[in-house]
Amino acid sequence: MSSYIFPKDFLWGGALAANQAEGAYLEDGKGLSLVDLLPTGEKRRSIMKGNVPSLTPLESEFYPSHEAIDFYHHYREDIALFAEMGFKALRISIAWARIFPTGEDATPNEAGLQFYDDLFDELHKHGIQPVVTLAHFDVPVDLVEKYGSWRSRKLVGLFETYAKTVFTRYKDKVKYWMTFNEINMLLHLPFLGAGLVFQEGENVKQIQYQAAHHQLVASALAVKACHEIIPDAKIGCMLAAGSFYPYTCNPEDVYQGMEKDRESYFFIDVQSRGEYPGYAKRFFKDHGLNIEMESGDAAILKDHTVDYIGFSYYSSRTTSTDPEIVKNMTSGNVFGSVANPYLDKSEWGWTIDPKGFRITANQLHDRYQKPLFVVENGFGANDVVSPEGEVNDDYRIDYLKRHIAEMGEALQDGVEIIGYTSWGPIDIVSASSGEMKKRYGYIYVDRDNEGSGSLKRIKKKSFHWYKNVIHSDGENLGE
Repeated sequence: MSSYIFPKDFLWGGALAANQAEGAYLEDGKGLSLVDLLPTGEKRRSIMKGNVPSLTPLESEFYPSHEAIDFYHHYREDIALFAEMGFKALRISIAWARIFPTGEDATPNEAGLQFYDDLFDELHKHGIQPVVTLAHFDVPVDLVEKYGSWRSRKLVGLFETYAKTVFTRYKDKVKYWMTFNEINMLLHLPFLGAGLVFQEGENVKQIQYQAAHHQLVASALAVKACHEIIPDAKIGCMLAAGSFYPYTCNPEDVYQGMEKDRESYFFIDVQSRGEYPGYAKRFFKDHGLNIEMESGDAAILKDHTVDYIGFSYYSSRTTSTDPEIVKNMTSGNVFGSVANPYLDKSEWGWTIDPKGFRITANQLHDRYQKPLFVVENGFGANDVVSPEGEVNDDYRIDYLKRHIAEMGEALQDGVEIIGYTSWGPIDIVSASSGEMKKRYGYIYVDRDNEGSGSLKRIKKKSFHWYKNVIHSDGENLGE
């Protein structure tokens, strides 16, 4: 497979989230975070949607984030493996509750701050640049219990304090930041995305969009603080992306696809363009939503827009207005998608669409005219270790090489892309399912869905493949 040669300064690497990798969920003063309330099994998806039975962990449940892959104690070993692959960047998140255990502590937790100091130092020792997300599905549980999380304006100021604290502490160590991970997930999994818990009879849309406004203002204030404290840094937003295709050329299908895309673009329109788009204002009016905004909010949003657009891409989606077609929904996609007859699926029901990656990148760049950063892309599969101790994950290599090839095409289309950090370069807990067996990594971790295993790290076949991709600046993707 011939391939485009990527720029020499292109940031190749991988991406992790604190709550899916670190473990040590109450160690060294860390407070409880919302993901620490997500068990494995059937209840997980319902809780992520805001049906939360308890704001304390239950003894009857297994919570995979509590130990995860113990990156908290293994990060030096893991970073050495990332360096062996040639990583130029590692996207991680800071656990808010590791810095401010209750979210509103008078002073930050020094042990938490020191952990990230040590982590960033280790990355720099290996020539790896940290790319840091401030909030990756992460709200201190105390703020959920006391204020209702992001439904309260109170969190805007608390988040600003947290952001200023880490900007000041790490201003010499981190030059790429993002505010909220997959901010549009608030509309689909509102507890996961924003810590929202609903009571029977509440107007869910009203609460979601009010919380969204609070996050958007908080994001703008974080951008302001970053530009003031670290003038040479870049700070972006982050979207769970993937274009919606109309199932047919019926104008009703086409229009619905546009509406579905706008549902996600709304968040980035505000963060990148600095104002609420007209279609959002009509949506609020048509649905009887009254979004409370303070007098200075419009100026804050307008004056403090992001420097780049970070996005995840796993698959495209397809939409239809035909009730018969809608019956055939894919099982895995969080956003809801009818099955696309032209595309294959993963074993978790996620559509595999490399061309959609190029389409999505072009659409985002056309819309915003800002640099893009691909901060998640990958293939979840149930990897098996052979009797010889090997993991031959050719299916992952096939998925990634086709997507990277399309990313090269997008660059040739004129799309400006800063870098590519594939999701889960080492196996971590799946955010959507809570499983360990849904593996994305180039490095296998001996850990099962019940939390058993030695935590031994094993290089997969894809480890050596990705090393060659990076070494060749994307030219050598394999035949």
